[in-house]
Amino acid sequence: MFCSAPWDGSPEEIEPGNRIAAKAGLKHQSSFSTAVRHGLESTYFFGYNPAIVRMPYGVLESKLNLPFLCYSVLPGCRVYDRGDLSFTEVPNDEPYNNLVQYPRSVGLASQVLADAVSRAVAAGHSCVTMGGDHSLALGSVSGHAQQCPHLCVIWVDAHSDINTPLTTQSGNLHGQPVSFLLRELQDKMPLLPGFSWLKPCLSTSDIVYIGLRDVDPAEHYILKNYDIQYYSMRDIDRLGIQKVMERTLEQLISRRQRPIHLSFDIDAFDPSLAPATGTPVLGGLTYREGMYVTEEIHNTGLLSAVDLVEVNPLLGASQEDANATASLAVDVIATCFGQTREGAHAVFDELPSPSSPDESDSEEQVRI
Repeated sequence: MFCSAPWDGSPEEIEPGNRIAAKAGLKHQSSFSTAVRHGLESTYFFGYNPAIVRMPYGVLESKLNLPFLCYSVLPGCRVYDRGDLSFTEVPNDEPYNNLVQYPRSVGLASQVLADAVSRAVAAGHSCVTMGGDHSLALGSVSGHAQQCPHLCVIWVDAHSDINTPLTTQSGNLHGQPVSFLLRELQDKMPLLPGFSWLKPCLSTSDIVYIGLRDVDPAEHYILKNYDIQYYSMRDIDRLGIQKVMERTLEQLISRRQRPIHLSFDIDAFDPSLAPATGTPVLGGLTYREGMYVTEEIHNTGLLSAVDLVEVNPLLGASQEDANATASLAVDVIATCFGQTREGAHAVFDELPSPSSPDESDSEEQVRI
């Protein structure tokens, strides 16, 4: 299933044709067992894929095409393009409080996305949403929570995206999605036009941040005073990524097994690895650290939905920048669903034997 929707309109990122969207998804069992972990059997992909990611460079399009995913990246998967979602244009979408940009457009598009994600999860599929900016998590997390109300969220990002409409300095909704999703912040949230459908679905103990290094003062206040667990890049330097992942998974799933929603902003990586993104920040994750995060989440067998956001080839200074960022995005998706740095391997029930009793002498000679 492919869909496209407008970005939230931040001035540093908006270009004609920009979209929020998504791509891919794996079927999971209702018990969240190791069906995905071992061999990726009986898996399906759904997607919401923006034109901006496909064009003009086409790197993600070439690597996220069906044959490539089936046979090269994730052997054993069955991949389906289920068409596009459509969105209603909102004319004269005035800023809220003369600051928050395009609230009706983002709110209504997020509702459409939430419904699509909810249907995909209800049908037994994990939905990977790819954009586009991080405002799309409003729809993806909400839709996921409609079917999995006890889910938890791992938010990998340089930014905490937890400003409220009353604390934001930029007015960009991609810096605010988490505040809409948290129950504990609802007495601080005004009702934005276009958002009446959205209900908070997370508690502060249900989310862990990884990779933070650019946090606004009001966001820092929220993180500290609402006791939200986060690991900044300094924490990762101090503890190491292995310990960070151990603590993250201990907090979220040690007491009970529950679905994991991974929301991964490509700017969590250092800009030397992911230059084609809207708000790069120096000092980010290395390739090995980022892959370790997704490998460990996959190994739980509980990954149920993924966002991959802020991949924008048009913001690369060169085609090489666009290619590098897009290729990194492919690796994030692939490791989420079973590719390891040893490669992705289909399940073998048994090794082939040199010959079989039913094979004639001539057939054996031909085979040899």
